[in-house]
Amino acid sequence: MNHTMKKLISTAVLMLSAWVTTPALANDALYQALGQKPGLVAIMDDFMLRLLADTRMQPFFKDTNQANFKAQLVDQLCQVSGGPCLYKGADMKTAHANIDINKTHFNALVEVLQLSMDARGVPFSVQNQLLARLAPMNRDIITVK
Repeated sequence: MNHTMKKLISTAVLMLSAWVTTPALANDALYQALGQKPGLVAIMDDFMLRLLADTRMQPFFKDTNQANFKAQLVDQLCQVSGGPCLYKGADMKTAHANIDINKTHFNALVEVLQLSMDARGVPFSVQNQLLARLAPMNRDIITVK
């Protein structure tokens, strides 16, 4: 391998390393597709009603400060979707540490969220993008082994 080729490979490795370790610039396409903050508020309004009506979810949320919880969800989804909001609530592991949430509970919550997004006319592909960004949280939310 000649010197030029080695230099090109070295430069490519450095660029790739910088790309992997440098946070990407915020891409707000998903945030836009969800209707920005008003769209997220509308989804969360519907979501809260459904959580409280769902017998699987209601026990977890009936004694929650619902206005505060909804506001935190809006900020969290805004941030996760690339919007300008900053979620200031507890990290997911701390927030769910003593709640005994299992995989069935987590999946039920996702189902309720999908119903809310359907009700607000969020396209299936946009729903999938949001759920893909939220899915890794399950490691910190599911507390029952």
